[in-house]
Amino acid sequence: MPLDRRRLLTAAATCAAAGAAGLAPGRAAAQSYGQRVAVTGDDGKAVANSVLPGEITGQIPALRGVTYAGPRDADTTLYEFFDFNCPYCRKAAADVMALNETDPTLRIGLVQNPILSPQSAQAAKVMLAVQRKLGSAAAWGFYRTLLSKPGRIDGPGALAAAAALGVPQAELEEIADSEEVRLALKSQMRMAADLGLYATPSYVLGNGGILGHPGARALAKMIASTRRCDRLAC
Repeated sequence: MPLDRRRLLTAAATCAAAGAAGLAPGRAAAQSYGQRVAVTGDDGKAVANSVLPGEITGQIPALRGVTYAGPRDADTTLYEFFDFNCPYCRKAAADVMALNETDPTLRIGLVQNPILSPQSAQAAKVMLAVQRKLGSAAAWGFYRTLLSKPGRIDGPGALAAAAALGVPQAELEEIADSEEVRLALKSQMRMAADLGLYATPSYVLGNGGILGHPGARALAKMIASTRRCDRLAC
């Protein structure tokens, strides 16, 4: 049965509120973020980072609904935690896409962390619905499409963008409002909170946590260092 968009909005707002409430412990843990490893961004400024607990980062691959690009057997995985309405996430999306194209042995995981607004949570639920219905390749393209558009992104806008994928809107709304998607979004936001990732975008690379977007060149250097010595910088 077609769903009322107000229900999607209300459910998304509830998810966003739950995520914000769950963020408090993460914020306390995140005070350890400083410069655990001396790394700089493309702008030459210091990048906040921390060594994260392996017992928590080891749970990321088991999260529901993560969108992946790159080989399953990759030696290195970069996770981006993002919000569709974070202005820095637009630049990050272009750089993450470029990394995917230039580093064929890198696996990238996109994790929803819609902490900025209920509209962000709406869009996140639509992407999770695309992921659930059509798989990671379609969700990856959806991420690129939405973050290349100017202006605020919300549920109706995300549904309109998803129309090009050929899934009836009513069906996509029903999936977006399902318990499976609600739990997936909740688990992804909880992971961000547990890791103290209170900025968007943020990244997890090995056991390193990176707050903010350092730029494509800086990320590539950190990936290379992680492969060499399992640290953001050797």
